[in-house]
Amino acid sequence: MTDTRPIGLILALCSSFAIGSSYVIIKLGLQDAAARHNFRGTGHEYLRNPTWWGGMTLQVLGELFNFAAYTFAPAVLVTPLGALSVLTGTVLGAYFLKERLNVVGKLGCALCLVGSVLIVANAPPDREVSSVVEMLELAAHPGFMAFCGLTGLHCVGTIYLICPRYGEKNPIWYLSICAGTGAVSVMALKAFGIAVKLTVEGDNQFRHAATWIFGIVALGCIVVQMNYFNKALNTFPQSM
Repeated sequence: MTDTRPIGLILALCSSFAIGSSYVIIKLGLQDAAARHNFRGTGHEYLRNPTWWGGMTLQVLGELFNFAAYTFAPAVLVTPLGALSVLTGTVLGAYFLKERLNVVGKLGCALCLVGSVLIVANAPPDREVSSVVEMLELAAHPGFMAFCGLTGLHCVGTIYLICPRYGEKNPIWYLSICAGTGAVSVMALKAFGIAVKLTVEGDNQFRHAATWIFGIVALGCIVVQMNYFNKALNTFPQSM
């Protein structure tokens, strides 16, 4: 059987570069929206800014690369490469946003790079899945369901209890919501990507309700991520 992991690796690298670049462009758009429309983190005035839309377009392109990568390589290989977007954003942020990292920040970037390389170098082979129904059975495992439940409680509690008081004081709260919903969306994106791949190969997976369930979960997670990502990016430096 042909090893498709190199294709997934290339797509994941393209995704990281596009997403890392989009952070800087979105930040520039938010700054412009603040100057033009008095945007301060609440509301959605940035939707009227063309620079923000340019950044979002690039981010969507990066996410499409990421989505495609999940269909060719295991999540344990694709997901760590997302950390490389940190390096891209840091380098471009230093040039376009005049942001400078301290020693600890530079150490964090180095750890991202080393960690990604170590995980990718030791990633196990992807498990062969014959249908999206099989993916749903894997997702219904008690351990994963417990993880989703705890993540959901954390996100809801953070959104309604913590963010109104501390959201603008520390970026960890907004970003923890992005990270939590992003972790759950990995399974959904992987499953939906496999459904698309099998459908293209002639085995229509869209006749199964599981495909639509995974698609809705992925879309919902992405919407939540984007909302709180923009709040964090508007309030704190892009490098953070």
